[in-house]
Amino acid sequence: MTLPLSQLFAQRRFMRFWLARISGTTANQMLMVAVAWQMYELTESAWDLGLVGLFQFVPALLLTLPAGQVVDRVRRSSLFALTMLGQGSVALLLVWATLAGFVSRELILGVSVALGVARAFQMPAQQAIVPLLVPESMLARAIALSAMGMQASVICGPALGGLLYVGGAVVVYAVCTTLLLLAFVLALLIGERHQPSLETATLRSMLAGVVFVWNNKLLLGATSLDLFAVLLGGATALLPIYARDILHTGPEGLGLLRAAPAVGALLMSLVILRWPIHRRAGHVLLASVAVFGVATIVFGLSESFWLSLLALVITGAADNISVVIRSTLMQIDTPNEIRGRVSAVNSIFIGASNQLGEFESGAAAAALGVVGSVVLGGVATVFIAAGWFRLFPALAQRDQLVQDKPANP
Repeated sequence: MTLPLSQLFAQRRFMRFWLARISGTTANQMLMVAVAWQMYELTESAWDLGLVGLFQFVPALLLTLPAGQVVDRVRRSSLFALTMLGQGSVALLLVWATLAGFVSRELILGVSVALGVARAFQMPAQQAIVPLLVPESMLARAIALSAMGMQASVICGPALGGLLYVGGAVVVYAVCTTLLLLAFVLALLIGERHQPSLETATLRSMLAGVVFVWNNKLLLGATSLDLFAVLLGGATALLPIYARDILHTGPEGLGLLRAAPAVGALLMSLVILRWPIHRRAGHVLLASVAVFGVATIVFGLSESFWLSLLALVITGAADNISVVIRSTLMQIDTPNEIRGRVSAVNSIFIGASNQLGEFESGAAAAALGVVGSVVLGGVATVFIAAGWFRLFPALAQRDQLVQDKPANP
């Protein structure tokens, strides 16, 4: 039976977390726009723009597994709050540095490292906290609502950051500071019921999430499916080439193309929120990845701007179905005492697929041409979805997202 949506909104702890995450993600998206623009104003170097992303990615990758262990040993809402406070402190530092005139290339690269460190702890904490805030029967809807909020932030954050930058970098950084402090306060008010793990911190315990995912073929199939699908099927890095050389549009067209997947994901979040996925979860997951691949092929072959836009909307919608199902399975099938470490493994897979996917797209485009690269990636994604039916039968045969618990004898 489908529970009324009002019951989800009545979960006060979850709603505080949801608002904190929206506030924090919006600020983070604005911050990225302002930092990148200010770096380019200072150096006019594409290499330095690339370093901003790299200096955030490397510490996040290196620290995610240790962060997962920390998540399981402390109150998760408090750790999430600290990551908001840390990013807020970075934004406040940038306000001061810009006003005082000592902002520099080195400072921006330094704060990029700090943001990467904060994100290493933020991602597993915010993933592992949701099951503690809602009943299991509401988890899929809670994850869908979380995804909807995140996509709205991804769409609105950069646009708001660019608009506010007209008034100067200080304006953007000041608004980011305010939003991140708001997220910090909201996170402190969550107060989830969490019994921290008392397990001794060792290398073996730190790798417990890796071992758990490896031994659980359903979760291994779900996480590796996302890794390979996004790694091979993503076309985001090539959008500027498509916009200018194939679709013959300008910066405004590129902006619409970049926003299209997030719009599709947002719309699908609303659909799943209203009509949750109850049955044949494994088949729906694999089918959504196949649809993602087909839509990528259509985008790769299209020379029509509006058809390309529609194809990207469909990729975002299909990816959102995959995200909701995978995230729900990950949280439901993982014991609470190691959720942080398993969420950290998932964060590494997501980060690696996104970052390496951009590199793979560029390398494939150099070897096969832009169209050939995107089309081949879409075809490979469809074959991966088909292959996972055979390689991971436990995943393909999963029926209910939330399994009925056996009655007590």
